[in-house]
Amino acid sequence: HASDQGHDVVLIDTAGRMQNNVPLMKALSKLVVENEPDLVLFVCEALVGNDGIDQLNMFNKALRSGGHARQIDGIILTKFDTVSDKVGAALTMTHVTGAPVVFVGTGQKYTHLKKLSVQAVIKSLFS
Repeated sequence: HASDQGHDVVLIDTAGRMQNNVPLMKALSKLVVENEPDLVLFVCEALVGNDGIDQLNMFNKALRSGGHARQIDGIILTKFDTVSDKVGAALTMTHVTGAPVVFVGTGQKYTHLKKLSVQAVIKSLFS
């Protein structure tokens, strides 16, 4: 439908599906199978810390449950401006999945999506 309308980008927001809600996550897996997206991003609040790793693992498990090997392609961490400089959970998420943090959210507008400064994270961890 999108290409018929001249759109080359479609954003599908899963509206905060809870990773521990099995029926909703099955619907997510079906959505991925049927639409074959070019990019799947996991969006997580930076405030959740290590709970985000559990959410991410459940999200990836739900993606696999649809009978395909699709995993997330990247991570967006929201509310990144509200956490301390110690962002170990973000590092662990990238280590566990091999997926990069694509953007961090620092506010309420699209212009508040920023690329993660790896050097700033490393500096804060060792300061």
